[in-house]
Amino acid sequence: MSKIVFFDLDRTTWDDHMNVPESTIKAISELHDNGHLAFICTGRARANVADERIEEIGFDGVVAACGNHIEFNGKVLYENILSEKLVDKALKLFKNNNLPVIIEGPHYHWFDSKGFSQEKFVKMLKDEMGDKAKEMDDFSTDEKVNKFTVNILPQSDVDTVVKELDDDLDFIVHYNKAIEFIPKGSSKATGIERVCNIFNIDHEDVYAIGDGPNDIDMLNYVKHSIVMGNGTDDAKAAAEYVTTDIHDNGVYNAMKHYALI
Repeated sequence: MSKIVFFDLDRTTWDDHMNVPESTIKAISELHDNGHLAFICTGRARANVADERIEEIGFDGVVAACGNHIEFNGKVLYENILSEKLVDKALKLFKNNNLPVIIEGPHYHWFDSKGFSQEKFVKMLKDEMGDKAKEMDDFSTDEKVNKFTVNILPQSDVDTVVKELDDDLDFIVHYNKAIEFIPKGSSKATGIERVCNIFNIDHEDVYAIGDGPNDIDMLNYVKHSIVMGNGTDDAKAAAEYVTTDIHDNGVYNAMKHYALI
């Protein structure tokens, strides 16, 4: 019986320097040899999962943008795009309440570079994304948008924005420095559920591996939840199995533990 494994990207599939351990590549190859499926499952929108090192590993598909974009063998199976009206409303709120924004879509990201205090973060994303990274002046509301990430400044009025967008968007706060706004009711878990329904995969045959707080929803949803040894304590508390660190063959050892390879 074929199984399916969903892999978080950052600090699970690759490290903070975007290096993928050879043992991880080997594990995914052996998963395929045994007839199983391997999907990336990330909060990043699809435009920000374009690195050739990921493309060349051989994943069968991608769940991106917190479940709002799904691909299989390069073909888009599902995509949740925010309406022009909602995008326009959100951008006005961000601007009027001092929240610099990154607009995230399946093809491009648009950056309010001047407003971001995390200059290194923005530079890293632009270097990583190449021509998929654009300045805010290039954006128009008819572009495809999955989600937003905003920077929290001392003068930001976060409460007003959250209140105004609460009917349409959920939000994820990152260390009180940034907030992701995603379509209401969506998550990595809803993306996984959708993939499993498409491929008619039994819940017993679903695995997920991650490292942090934004993986907890998918860890709670799947039957078999795995957290990296370098993961956070709250993620580990949600796991069925805690493997070794990313550079101590963590992914490979987890696949071995479950006899998937």
